[in-house]
Amino acid sequence: MRRLFFSALLVIASLACIPHSAVAQSSEWKQIPIPSLHKFQPAQPKRIALPNGMVIFLQEDHELPFIEGTALIRGGSRDEVAGKAGLVELYGDVWRTGGTKGKTGDALDDFLEARAAKVETNGDLDLTSISFSCLKGDLNEVFSIFTDFLRQPEFRAEKLDLAKDQAYTAISRRNDSVQAIAAREARKLAYGAKNPYARDYEYATIATVTRQDLLDWHTAHVHPNNVLLGITGDFDAAAIETKLRETFAGWAKGPAIKTPAIEFQPAKPGYYLVEKKDVNQTNIRMVEPGIRRDNPDFFAIEVFNEAFGGGFSARLISNVRTRKGLAYSVGGGIGSSFDHTGLTRLSMGTKSQSTVEAINALYAEIDGLAGNPLTDDEIRNAKDSILNSFIFNLDSPDKVLRERMTYEFYGYPTDFLDKYRSGIEKVTAADVARIPGKYLHKDKLAVLVVGNPAEFDKALTTLGPVTAVDITIPEPPQEAEGRPAQ
Repeated sequence: MRRLFFSALLVIASLACIPHSAVAQSSEWKQIPIPSLHKFQPAQPKRIALPNGMVIFLQEDHELPFIEGTALIRGGSRDEVAGKAGLVELYGDVWRTGGTKGKTGDALDDFLEARAAKVETNGDLDLTSISFSCLKGDLNEVFSIFTDFLRQPEFRAEKLDLAKDQAYTAISRRNDSVQAIAAREARKLAYGAKNPYARDYEYATIATVTRQDLLDWHTAHVHPNNVLLGITGDFDAAAIETKLRETFAGWAKGPAIKTPAIEFQPAKPGYYLVEKKDVNQTNIRMVEPGIRRDNPDFFAIEVFNEAFGGGFSARLISNVRTRKGLAYSVGGGIGSSFDHTGLTRLSMGTKSQSTVEAINALYAEIDGLAGNPLTDDEIRNAKDSILNSFIFNLDSPDKVLRERMTYEFYGYPTDFLDKYRSGIEKVTAADVARIPGKYLHKDKLAVLVVGNPAEFDKALTTLGPVTAVDITIPEPPQEAEGRPAQ
């Protein structure tokens, strides 16, 4: 105790000795000049176009004796027929677990695990993918397995049955999470319930998928002119280019994949209620269709989103959460996607007893943008936040490779990445001021409320007519009997 006492005296004495000028200087920290960001030009991968249409990117990284690669294949769940919704998700699972013609998936698991290597597959909305990772010394063996999956997958029937069982379980559990319900139903309101970007797979659609469907999908989509391959790691680019040319030279070109024509049918503006009597919090989503990233206003929208509904310094957080105390979480903005309309969404979680008040608070923030636009300080802070965090998207060679592959995949200019920083820097207050009026339409928003209306502060109908949203899970067909429907 005496030692602590004397330590405290020493601290007090040392503080007393600090010159007044130093204290004054420390209070003027805002005057400290902030240097401009350094010019950032990460090393770009080498692009190779093979005669059969396959595009390859190579990115050397000699920090570790490790190599990884990913193939992106055009065509995803947005391309599957509605009656077989879930086909691509099953395909993504069984492509890997089903093994190749030469080895079962289980045998390959043992082989790869003994070498701390991986080969993984996945099905997504607009693509399917297959990736590998391994130590440099195991590249030949692991890459051989990778190419076997590309050229000779087996899709064994028992693994399809297992994947279908897992899909049935996922269906039965999809109403367990209030947040998941809100996200799912909000997409349906913004895009339309039958839109491929929003539809669910059901017991009936999963039950119809056969092994032949998976084989047919692979045959129709996995062609070299439909594949984008990226490899990064500890290799010599010239040597591996020779290997890749030899490996894929005999792979015949296939038919081009057509981009599907997808209709967007957003719900009418209004209020939509998912009644959940077992919760004491309300999840709110205000949604409408957003933009594509090639929109000329993209950079101004990025700045607007960050200032209005981005981080903890954003206006929605400052006003609705901090000042009014109405939200556990709040945020959002004008959504964008690469090759289709994004999802504009304002999200909030609040206690049941402040539901209507919270909705009105969000409306007030939207209305307030007209008379009280985002200030120069808010815009400057938003731009600083975007630019200062931008480097972390590209702070390793594999991240640079992924970005470059993404732009290639969606047909964006090769310098899109280079233009991002300058695009953000050029955004002005006038640019940001016109964004909400052009892209955030209060009178077009569909408002989804997931919660217990018996505990709301006011009836939701005080805001306007309310449409009930049915989230009942359809019963399984005869083939899937025994699967729980709820």
